[in-house]
Amino acid sequence: MNEALSAALRTLPEVAAWQWVPGMPGGTLLVAGRRPDTRRATAGPVPVDDAVAAGDASVAGEDLAALPRLTRLLDEVALSAMARTLDRARLFRQGWAHHAAQVLETLGTAPRHAWIVRRWLTALTAEKRLGHDAATGRYRGLVAPDRVEYARARRTLEEACRGLGYPPSMTRFFLAAADRLPALLRDETGLQGVLFPGGETDTAEGNYRDNVPSRWANHAAAALVAREARARRGPGPLRILEVGAGVGGTTAPVLDALGDAGTDYLFTDVSRFFLGSARAAFAGHPGMRFALFDINAVPADQKTTAGSRDVVLAANVLHNARHVGSALAGLRELLEPGGLLVLVESCREHYQALTSMYLLMSPAAGEDHWFTDLRAGQDRVFLTAEEWTDQLDAAGFDPLPALPGAGHPLAAAGQRVLAGRVRPGSGRPAPARVSAALAARLPTADRPVRVHAVDRLVPSPATTTEIGASP
Repeated sequence: MNEALSAALRTLPEVAAWQWVPGMPGGTLLVAGRRPDTRRATAGPVPVDDAVAAGDASVAGEDLAALPRLTRLLDEVALSAMARTLDRARLFRQGWAHHAAQVLETLGTAPRHAWIVRRWLTALTAEKRLGHDAATGRYRGLVAPDRVEYARARRTLEEACRGLGYPPSMTRFFLAAADRLPALLRDETGLQGVLFPGGETDTAEGNYRDNVPSRWANHAAAALVAREARARRGPGPLRILEVGAGVGGTTAPVLDALGDAGTDYLFTDVSRFFLGSARAAFAGHPGMRFALFDINAVPADQKTTAGSRDVVLAANVLHNARHVGSALAGLRELLEPGGLLVLVESCREHYQALTSMYLLMSPAAGEDHWFTDLRAGQDRVFLTAEEWTDQLDAAGFDPLPALPGAGHPLAAAGQRVLAGRVRPGSGRPAPARVSAALAARLPTADRPVRVHAVDRLVPSPATTTEIGASP
């Protein structure tokens, strides 16, 4: 953050602290007030019992006790694929030891995928399949399966996927991704063609809709949205914005739960591909509209209006935000006072995804900034449930309990429903006033592209955070 910007912000008495978030294009400024209003929203919290019941009903008849064992089978296959990829590159043979950088070079890993290989090394070390000398930083002693052992491990994949509720196409996807790992890491081929063969979405639907943890989370989230419709007292339909809606894995349960309730449902995604599929699947539903929306872009530039939504739904997308605090603040601004944000997020790392889906989450080639929030420099994509709760609170939401709760059989699967209601913000600076003040004092090149007000700043190594002078 340059000194001219800091000096301009110090002239605004309502701004107590600020954070400069780098990004593409331009930067984002987060501002916090001196006396954040921490009163709970007058609309009150949403009870979660109905959501838990809806989630449980969606997986009735499933053997939930078997899920940890089946998930471990997936992990074992993925660990075997990682180790075999390293071994076939002749790494760690004959007692050789290497730094992570040497492993990346030997594999020919594209810079944007380097984080994935580093996560492999961490996972294999944690699973006692690779040694790590903390003093030298070198890895050695890889335990890799031979051809027979690897074939045996791959045969367990069908049982695991079937028990977890994945369709056969998902088994084929996992195996195809494992077979292509060297080329995928080098960016010689892409994963999209494997995930969407022939433009079909069946495999992606299996990942985001059909498996047991996703099914539970989608129906629990749908119950939260449906309760908003039942509790609505004002005129007009319930106004819903779904961002990153993708294959509609959460959309369908939400529409079913809403039934005949009047809705203005704006289905959005960053890709026109998904909008085309959604029109074919949902266009007949009354009140359904479709549009492009990018969680990393300025909401006001995407034909969305502040305070125009009663519910914002974001399933398996917000982890793609380069700065979750900025993204949450932007979504909060689109909600009316007391509006509800509902998230579905994976809150733990899965080894199987490290050999498949995570390759879709790497930064774009040449992207200057990847994550600029608390994940900066950590080689990770997902936040924990506790981190999401803290981020919601900082951005100006009253968080609800993460679902399923710690004692639930599906809690260990990591797929969680997180929600928050917009907190009154009388102590929060007005972004328009801040922007106007900066425009009067600074040239365009020194001003942020966007300004968001938050209740609290969460520092990270990639941001510049400053506290203003006391009043």
